[in-house]
Amino acid sequence: MPAVILSLAQLPMLAGCSTAPSLAVFGAGFPSWLFCMLIGIVVTVAVHLLSGRLGFGARLAPVALTYPLVASLAAMLAWLLLFPA
Repeated sequence: MPAVILSLAQLPMLAGCSTAPSLAVFGAGFPSWLFCMLIGIVVTVAVHLLSGRLGFGARLAPVALTYPLVASLAAMLAWLLLFPA
């Protein structure tokens, strides 16, 4: 009897298990997070070029923390905007 109760208690946790969201590109399925990561990298390069051109690149120090955080933020925002749950 306790095994049945334990099994039933685990069922709600399995509700989130589904196939990973993917996009079909030329017939092949690519994971959505890969595209979001690519968007994050493109946005980070754009921020780097724009900050260098406008002259406030020095304010983005330390760059070892700033650029990965910009890339992560852009990728997560892309995930939220492009693939709503």
